[in-house]
Amino acid sequence: AFQQRNPGLPSWVHAPLVDTMDPLFIGAIIMAKTFLLVHGAWVTTDSWTRFREFIEAQGHDVVVPSWPYMMGSVEELRNSPDSRLSSLTIKDLVDHFEEHIRLLSEAPILVGHSFGGLIVQMLLDRGLGRAGVAIDAGPPRGVLPSLRAIRSALPILLAWRGWSRILSMSFKSFSTTFANTLPLSQQRETFDRHIVPAPGRIYFQAALGVGNAVKFNNPKRAPLLLIAAAEDRTSTPSMVRAMYRRHSRAPARTDVLEFPSRSHWLIAEPGWEDVAAAILKWAEVNVK
Repeated sequence: AFQQRNPGLPSWVHAPLVDTMDPLFIGAIIMAKTFLLVHGAWVTTDSWTRFREFIEAQGHDVVVPSWPYMMGSVEELRNSPDSRLSSLTIKDLVDHFEEHIRLLSEAPILVGHSFGGLIVQMLLDRGLGRAGVAIDAGPPRGVLPSLRAIRSALPILLAWRGWSRILSMSFKSFSTTFANTLPLSQQRETFDRHIVPAPGRIYFQAALGVGNAVKFNNPKRAPLLLIAAAEDRTSTPSMVRAMYRRHSRAPARTDVLEFPSRSHWLIAEPGWEDVAAAILKWAEVNVK
């Protein structure tokens, strides 16, 4: 169900994914852990609902904080977004999640999707978290976007005064760059349920390499798993592999997995259970 990109991965990577509801699998997870999930731009904490329920069903604790100024329903966020969202920066986001982490009784395993994957990389660079999983992550400074990713980002980067505005994603952009492997009927349903405005400033910062740097050779960084989706047009597999090569300079374990036939929406599209199961198995092996 997924391809190995690192020959050093443990033997379980070569085997077919297990039935995650098999009592033998559930019983193999001996020690409960705390997971903190970081959603990306354009969505809310609801994007993690099935992931959260899946991880909780295996006996773990899960925390899913929202982004600053993004409390409320999808309808509320679309119709009346908080004006402070327009000036939100990457540093504001990382500081926000650091505050949540420091309130927990134990260091969590950090799991981030899309822009949340960049946030997870930066939190790990600060020495936070027992481990991190970055799914279809935004790249830190030093990892160049692919041409495909640049084309996907053009509607944002060409938006008039996008640096200082709250931006919206069109259904066309969503269907072609975010959830391009979903059938059209599911694309519309998913767009209506999940997509909300996002701060334009963080995208301009990321494009210019402002405030998104990490020390790739950081000796204090915890284990990191990077996950790519083969059909992702936003954080393409070549970008994820480039992140893997950079992060491999650190002494901590660094792994990469690529799931075939998946889009940027692989945390919630059909087969998302395979992604969640792989994360739990990796954590069980690498987080003590």
